[in-house]
Amino acid sequence: MKKIIIAFVAISAGLFSYGQNTTNIEGSSYSFTKIAHLDATPVLSQGYTGTCWSFSALSFFESEMIRKGIKNPPILSQMYVARKAYEGKAENYIRMDGKANFSEGGAFHDIPYVFERYGIVPNEVYQGLNYGTDRHNHQQVFKSLNGYMGGVLDYVQGKGSAPLSSAWKLGLNGILDAYFGEDPTKFTYEGKEYTPRSFAESTKLNMDEYISLTSFTHFPMHEEVQLMIQDNWAWGKSHNVSMDELLEATVHALENGYTVAWASDVSEKGFNFGKGLAIVPEDESTIKVKGRDNSNFSDAGADKESDAFLTPVKEITVTPEMRQEGYENKTTTDDHGMHITGLYEEANGTRYFLVKNSWGTGNYPQGYLYVSENYFKLKTINVYLHKDALPKKLMKSLKK
Repeated sequence: MKKIIIAFVAISAGLFSYGQNTTNIEGSSYSFTKIAHLDATPVLSQGYTGTCWSFSALSFFESEMIRKGIKNPPILSQMYVARKAYEGKAENYIRMDGKANFSEGGAFHDIPYVFERYGIVPNEVYQGLNYGTDRHNHQQVFKSLNGYMGGVLDYVQGKGSAPLSSAWKLGLNGILDAYFGEDPTKFTYEGKEYTPRSFAESTKLNMDEYISLTSFTHFPMHEEVQLMIQDNWAWGKSHNVSMDELLEATVHALENGYTVAWASDVSEKGFNFGKGLAIVPEDESTIKVKGRDNSNFSDAGADKESDAFLTPVKEITVTPEMRQEGYENKTTTDDHGMHITGLYEEANGTRYFLVKNSWGTGNYPQGYLYVSENYFKLKTINVYLHKDALPKKLMKSLKK
């Protein structure tokens, strides 16, 4: 997931009370009725970075802390996770002779990878803004890291070179320290001293309680498989289920008090954060696109206009074959991570997910958007949720 956007919203503590708008934008005739609406921490902005995976997954875990009884959970440090993930990516990159992905992107599995190896810290302790601005911008950060890793790899692969010195990791951490700040080993939070590991224990989160679901026909059904996306550098596993099971597991979770982390393709004409809506109209030609998205399909690029964002239209009937075709021909890619916090029904009977984004609160639904179940079925890469949120029949069918 590499989605980027420029807007920035300051981090604030406390729960965010979404206004529960019954429509997606002023002047729209979409009318949504609440089925389930769950608590979440405030909407943030990832700034000009490719760290949507960290923002969305940590938002999900913050909602999990709320569900577990922590009334005012801390905002967890997205950049602590990004920093420790960079360390892991770098090791993989060298061990795999440059054939492993080294990028800003990541996946939901990165949070348990970091949590279990290192712990976690609150955002106010480690904001990762050691480069003199009040907003996240990783353009220079990544160019520095990427250039350094390229140099290390060139040395390893050069003719007649000596064995690789372990000092290369000190060099990598020097760059990370310079841009993100020194790696915290001890800190004080709300009058109590912690290490990252002891703070992780205080969150009441157990990473073994969570599961990833995906749905592709090239995998065996109900088996645990490796999610085949380039940003899955940690080689995290997902359980492959049918398209309908994927949808209903997400609906069941929300109806029973569990939020869901959601990875999806957002490059479609029907995905319009500015209009607070994601749909897959039968007649996509009605959507007029002005300008163009950047190479990471940032919503800050093209402007999308259509009556379909103001008046409900008929959507395509999504099949598993359509899902698979999009994956195979690369029209469905792992663009962006978000957090599903609610379930609504539009007046025409279509279910919509209320989705918390990490692009700030500049749009009408205050940083959220409504995603139709049809869009979800067509463009979902995977979801991440608590095991207890799964329907019992589905849980029994999953093979270890």
